[in-house]
Amino acid sequence: MSSVVIDRQPTHWTITLNRPDKLNALSADIVEELIHALDDAEAAHASLIALQGEGRCFSAGFDMSEVQSQTEGDLVLRFIRIEMLLNRIATSSCFTVAFAHGRNFGAGVDLIAACNLRVAAPGSTFRMPGLKFGLVLGSARFARIVGTREAQRILETAATFDVERGSANGFIERVAPPEEHITVIEDALERANALPPGSRALLRHALDTEQADTDLAALVRSAAMPGIRKRIEAYLASSKKV
Repeated sequence: MSSVVIDRQPTHWTITLNRPDKLNALSADIVEELIHALDDAEAAHASLIALQGEGRCFSAGFDMSEVQSQTEGDLVLRFIRIEMLLNRIATSSCFTVAFAHGRNFGAGVDLIAACNLRVAAPGSTFRMPGLKFGLVLGSARFARIVGTREAQRILETAATFDVERGSANGFIERVAPPEEHITVIEDALERANALPPGSRALLRHALDTEQADTDLAALVRSAAMPGIRKRIEAYLASSKKV
C-alpha cells in the first residue's frame, strides 16, 4: 500500500499521507513521493492541491524510527530533502490547502505552514521541537506567518499550541471538521480561480516572501553541526521521561 494516495479530480488533486500506523511520519520515501506528486500536479495544471493525513493526525513530523541505523550524512540529506519539499509546496503554481487534525509535530507542522490555506479541525494541536536538538527547519517561514515575537515565544520553548492560538496568530486561517472539507475546497477553488493564471502569477511574484536559499542555508548549517544523531537520540530519551 502506498504511503501517499493521490485522488485526481478534474477540479483539484487531494494528496493523502497514508501511514496511519506511523502517524504519517515523514520517512525518506514519503518525502520523495510527495515531491513527485507535486511535480505531477503542476504538470497536469491542477488548480488546487489539498494535503491531508489518514488516521489520528495530519503528521507527526520527521520519522525518527531509523535514526540509530543512519549515518549523520544520511540524516542531513533527509532534512535537506524535507526543506526542499517545503519550498516546493510554498512556491507551487497550484493553490495549496492543508487540512490538519490531531496532534501534529515538527516537519508535519512545517508542511502545513508551507500551504496557501491552512485549515484545522477542532481540537488540533501543533508543536515544533526541532530546536531542542539544534535543528532549524521551517522556523523562518513560521515567523513570516505569525510574526517574529510570537514565533520566538513558541519556538524557544517548543510550546504546544492549540487551534485557538493558531487562529489568533494567523497560523490557522479556518477551523473546519472533516465533513466541511468539500465546502472549504469549493471556497478555495473560487479563490484560486478568481484571477486569470497570468495575473495570479504576477501577484504571487509581487507578494513573494519566500527565502529559499536563506532557509536552506540555515537548515544545512544546523543539521551539519557534528553530533546531530546524538542530539536527536538525547531528545528522544528526554521526551520518554516526560
